[in-house]
Amino acid sequence: MIQYPALSMIIDGECVSGGTRRTHAVLNPATGEVLGQLPLADAADLDRALEVAAAGFRLWRRSTPQQRADVLQGAARLMRERCEEIAHVAVLEQGKTLSEARVEVGMNIGLFEFYAGECFRLYGRALVRPEGMRSTVVHEPVGPVAAFAPWNFPIGNPGRKLGAPIAAGCSVILKAAEETPASALAVLQCLLDAGLPPAAAQAVFGVPDEVSRHLLASPVIRKLSFTGSTTVGRHLAKLAADDLKRTTMELGGHGPVLVFADVDLDRVLDTVVSHKYRNAGQVCVSPTRFIVEDAVFEDFREGFARRARGLKVGDGLAPDSQVGPLTNPRRVEAIDALVREAVAAGARLEAGGERIGNRGFFYAPTVLSDTPLSARIMNEEPFGPVALINRFSGEEAMIEEANRLPYGLAAYAWTGDGARQKRLAAQIETGMLGINTTMIGGADAPFGGVKWSGHGHEDGPEGVMACLVTKAVHEG
Repeated sequence: MIQYPALSMIIDGECVSGGTRRTHAVLNPATGEVLGQLPLADAADLDRALEVAAAGFRLWRRSTPQQRADVLQGAARLMRERCEEIAHVAVLEQGKTLSEARVEVGMNIGLFEFYAGECFRLYGRALVRPEGMRSTVVHEPVGPVAAFAPWNFPIGNPGRKLGAPIAAGCSVILKAAEETPASALAVLQCLLDAGLPPAAAQAVFGVPDEVSRHLLASPVIRKLSFTGSTTVGRHLAKLAADDLKRTTMELGGHGPVLVFADVDLDRVLDTVVSHKYRNAGQVCVSPTRFIVEDAVFEDFREGFARRARGLKVGDGLAPDSQVGPLTNPRRVEAIDALVREAVAAGARLEAGGERIGNRGFFYAPTVLSDTPLSARIMNEEPFGPVALINRFSGEEAMIEEANRLPYGLAAYAWTGDGARQKRLAAQIETGMLGINTTMIGGADAPFGGVKWSGHGHEDGPEGVMACLVTKAVHEG
């Protein structure tokens, strides 16, 4: 059995813990038991991290593309070697199934390898000028980055926050989630062990509002990268605006799924049900609002509920578990309240709708149908194992419902009509759209949303470019 590691912060390559620092109890969501005590940063820790990040930027910005690529490729190799250890730790502190955690490690490996290649593709351009003049456009690292990562993907989110700035030549202060610190520390340690200068990346933890206010108030920080809720994102954007810091904001969603009558329902259901309950529904791009054409609504609802009831819920380390626990007790309370309010408003409970057991933070895979559009769950991201299935008549009404909310992170559509696919691609307001697929991410593909779901991108070339500034140089 892989043991949960001792916890610390990492500042200038040093493990920082102990003393008079406050601590946060990290829980195993499958049992509710305490895994370890996480030290929380005080003002002196944050000042030191800022000082080190400033020095780290001066050093790392002068690194060559080959040096940056070597670090990222080396970290990818180490993650591959340490895959089982990292995946087990992620399950212990976050709750997802072991198979999902292994996939997450693999995704991070792919991202680091892709970014290693991007180090050689940060091209500028030469402009056409009269003889005797030379004008070029170059891209330079933006500076030290304050990066805030949530707990739902405890390996992948820190990997995104660290990989792009490091590829661009920036330094990073990572504030990962206090619920899942060991996974983030493991990712950073792979980079350090692969040769990243200790000053180039730090990991701190603390009371979120204290840490964010302290870091974003400093002129050392040139960019904010945040993944989390729209509410918190707005708050951080305001803090960043005081110093006109650049921002990348990957915020909440409420993923619409349009299902038309011309599809193979069993194929669609076999795909979307497993995707809906992946990571217990704690996924920002989770398919949530199923907008189903009238003619197939009854069959879709029945098939979805039957499959949801058949899912095995349990400890993520158990080999037969298909759905793990929610990550913290707050999510259980929030989901239960949303479901109860929806049923009281007239929604039909087709499956689930209750906590499971009295140990850990388990909630049954839940299906609601005929939920009024005024219900809170139809307008606020549930971020949990709840599917909402409603009937609609015709393409126009279905697109209108997909675009009704101010969110626009991910959307999905299932149809065999080629002309309709083109119309949906043009008319659905979203940053990412999957047509006849739920696979909308990739190391080479930009990840980000529109409207209240944020701005800017991670992954792909766009992820590295978000950590660069553009300079025009004119020589006479």
